[in-house]
Amino acid sequence: MPPVRRQISPFATPLRRDMTDVERKLWYALRNRELAGFKFRRQATIGSYVVDFLCAEANLVVELDGGQHDAAADAARTAYIEARGYRVIRFWNIDVNESFNGVLQAIADAAAEGRRRRPSSNLLPQAGEG
Repeated sequence: MPPVRRQISPFATPLRRDMTDVERKLWYALRNRELAGFKFRRQATIGSYVVDFLCAEANLVVELDGGQHDAAADAARTAYIEARGYRVIRFWNIDVNESFNGVLQAIADAAAEGRRRRPSSNLLPQAGEG
C-alpha cells in the first residue's frame, strides 16, 4: 500500500513562506512542541481551506484575524471546519501583540481540553479489566 499523503492546498506553500509578523511571533511560541508539549502545524489544509495553525492531536484550529477578514466568510469557514470535528478559536492580531501570554494560555487551555475530549485509540482492555 502506498504511503498516505496529506492533502496540501497550492495556496499553503506561499502562505508558509510569507508569514505576517503576527503569525511569525505566534509560530515561534507554538513550533517544536514549545506550548505545553502540543504539536502544531502552520498553514495546514482542511478541505479547501488553509488554516493558520492546527493541533491535530487536540482537534484544534487557531486562526489569526487582521483587517482583511470578513465576518460572513469567517463564519462559513468556521462552520465547515467545525463540521469536520475541529474546534476553531480566533484571535485578532492586536490581541497577539498586546496580550501575547493571555493568547498562549487560551490556546494551551483549548488544546488541553481538546486532548481530554478526544476518544482514546486504545481499544484493548487495561490490566484488571475484562
